[in-house]
Amino acid sequence: MSCYFLETTAFARLFVQEKGTDELIRIMSNTDDNGKLISAAAPLEVYAVIRRRERAGDIPTEQANQALEILRLEAARMVQQPLNPGVLEAARQLIDRQPALRTGDAMQLGAALVAREMMHGIDIIFVSTDVKLLETAEKEGFPVLNPVK
Repeated sequence: MSCYFLETTAFARLFVQEKGTDELIRIMSNTDDNGKLISAAAPLEVYAVIRRRERAGDIPTEQANQALEILRLEAARMVQQPLNPGVLEAARQLIDRQPALRTGDAMQLGAALVAREMMHGIDIIFVSTDVKLLETAEKEGFPVLNPVK
């Protein structure tokens, strides 16, 4: 069995149409809810992305509000890895191993690492549109998917 860990750049594409959205929707439509993983921080990060795009005039307020309601519903259906001390420690260790890794990315990848430890025998595919983060995830032993490619 495989699960998908959606890092924020990928998760956001489920709510705001961008390159890669259609591919992600196809994958998520064919995946059980318990096979969809996110960091507990991802919904807040996506909320901020949607509001930022609304304020910039990229999306109208009505569309932003609809996206936020769908975000609330979809995030509640997904398995969320809490930002607990184990995740923060994994993120710290990642920063030591991968010096170019940014804090937010380290927390996302740390959450995926902890989820992988907890879900023995299940392949977790790390999904992102950030090429450097995908390279780092591969170095950490994850199969990766970039929905934009």
